[in-house]
Amino acid sequence: MVLPNIENGGELYIFFVVYETMKIYKTAAAAIVEHDGKFYSCATPWDELINRDNLFSFLSDAILKLPKVTGLPEKDIKAPIGSQEVWASGVTYFRSKEARMDESKKSGASVFYDKVYDADRPELFFKSLASRVVPTGGVVNIRKDSTWNVPEPELTLYINSKGKITAYTIGNDMSSRSIEGENPLYLPQAKTYDRSASLGPCLLVLEKPISPDTTISMEISRGGKVMYKDSVQISMMKRKHDELAGFLFREMDFPAGCFLMTGTCLVPNSEFTLAVGDDVMISIDGIGTLINKIGARS
Repeated sequence: MVLPNIENGGELYIFFVVYETMKIYKTAAAAIVEHDGKFYSCATPWDELINRDNLFSFLSDAILKLPKVTGLPEKDIKAPIGSQEVWASGVTYFRSKEARMDESKKSGASVFYDKVYDADRPELFFKSLASRVVPTGGVVNIRKDSTWNVPEPELTLYINSKGKITAYTIGNDMSSRSIEGENPLYLPQAKTYDRSASLGPCLLVLEKPISPDTTISMEISRGGKVMYKDSVQISMMKRKHDELAGFLFREMDFPAGCFLMTGTCLVPNSEFTLAVGDDVMISIDGIGTLINKIGARS
């Protein structure tokens, strides 16, 4: 964050305020809290640990008492989710609206995506139970009955049980665009299936809401060759994070909180579809990189 310039006796001063950050990794043994390059082990059960109003303040106090560990056991990192559900938002970027309209031209459903982009009510849909969520380094699936499959890189919110956004992670919202475009009623089949979602590598906990200058990047490679690479700032999103969370919590309770994917602006062109063996790398400033290999059910 940059504060306004201040002039003093003809000299110009520019003050920078850097907000502190915390990261929480989930491993088989315990949660690992990272702060200022140091790592701390926390035995508190995952749902209890993250589902609190002042998560950043709690962690700031907790690390003064938690035992230090020498590093992060990267091979043991799990998806940063406990008993929470994963929900998702659609058509939150103009590029997403264009892509959804394009894929649904033949079905005549493109008008729906045009309307929802400008509507007061956003598109929200159920994405996954925790049991189907894949961690970083894991395999996400494409459907064998779909001819057009893509990853969708998304900033993902962790919202506690009181509806407050307290942390952020990276989400891969795997999508079967041929099924989605055939009929809007097929959206659940296009979006929800085994290994159709990935979260990680950690939860980013901030003092303040995440910066709109935050950049999301995605790279897809096949046999070592880059097939797609692009990036975008989250300021391109039309919907506000609090707006999406507010609609999700209007008529539902989430006792352990929930995760909400916020939509994507990075959409490969219609000539590209994923193949088994592809590698997908999604990076978000401050959070890290979510890495997935593409597979399919046997």
